[in-house]
Amino acid sequence: MPLKWPAIARSSFYEIVQADFVRHRHMMRKRPMGQTSGWSFMFCMVVSYLHATDLAPGHIETVNGPVPVAELGLVLEHEHVLVDFVGAKKVGAHRYVADEVFAAVLPHLQRAAGLGVRTLFECTPEFLGRDPVLLRRLSEASGVRVVTNTGLYGAANDKFLPPYAFTDTAEQLAGRWIAEFRDGIAHTGIKPGFIKCGVDGVSPLSEVDRKLVAAAALTHRATGLTIAVHTGAGPGLAEIELLRTLGVAAEAFVWVHAQIATDDALIAAAAAGAWLSFDGVQPSALPRHLELCRLFRERGQLGQILLSHDAGWFDPAKPGGGKFRSYESLFIDFLPLLLKNGFTLQDIEQILVHNPARAFAIRKKLVASAQAQPRGR
Repeated sequence: MPLKWPAIARSSFYEIVQADFVRHRHMMRKRPMGQTSGWSFMFCMVVSYLHATDLAPGHIETVNGPVPVAELGLVLEHEHVLVDFVGAKKVGAHRYVADEVFAAVLPHLQRAAGLGVRTLFECTPEFLGRDPVLLRRLSEASGVRVVTNTGLYGAANDKFLPPYAFTDTAEQLAGRWIAEFRDGIAHTGIKPGFIKCGVDGVSPLSEVDRKLVAAAALTHRATGLTIAVHTGAGPGLAEIELLRTLGVAAEAFVWVHAQIATDDALIAAAAAGAWLSFDGVQPSALPRHLELCRLFRERGQLGQILLSHDAGWFDPAKPGGGKFRSYESLFIDFLPLLLKNGFTLQDIEQILVHNPARAFAIRKKLVASAQAQPRGR
């Protein structure tokens, strides 16, 4: 039987790997796409032992069906494959050739797999280029589990909302999203593994954004799907309060792009029980992400943060899909920085394995005393 992670963490091998990870990270940048150095292969061996075996039973829906959360392994919880910014009125599969997207994206997923990634949450909502069939092809070819979503994106002044988002009630919107979870997306049979919405970064919530959050709450109450909302520096605390009034606990809420928000707002959200997604990892943003990881480690709340890149993506409006930002800066830039600043591989396991498994396990997280009356129509 392979060694379990705690045994490795106590071994001299663990010390060697931790030291080499800092010393030889530059080697990882020099390898051709899809290949790993001897060093990164050693690290991937360690990563492959990371399993959330101490978690309560639960599962997540991937594009290839349900998977126990204990088998998710290392997770990138906020990434993109294809994003089309043309707007809800013009978006559609007619704007790209799926085979071209597949060929462009597959090497990046293979590279991520070589770096130890086992599961990737693809956060492109409907009307922005969500394509579950393409995601299933990429998952099967790369070996990386992929999770897609349901929901609507109300940020960017509602450019990506279809007309029915303004005329439907919160209950009607929730009905659409619950149907995707129950029956699959369109005729694909592929089910969403979480709810992805977006709101504008203004306070108070606009009428339609309030309705989207309310619909997400109703969907969670029916399905147990986690609610991830593009919020940034916006009204995250107001979203948490709205969810609470609808009977949904903050534990069901992921504050997306939380690295942009103020520390005070994030501390309050964590105190309420929310998940904080620091998902802008790239070389220019490392200081802020390190600062936040330190802050919540010092506060004893490392168990409430998530890390990812918000990277990708193939853009149909650009020749060849434009420049694709890979899913690797976390490994070659940020994890070495964490280790140099006193974080351990156990801390990394907490953030990249245990936290996503707990955050996205399909489970109803409700406030028993709240009045669950729909609002925000």
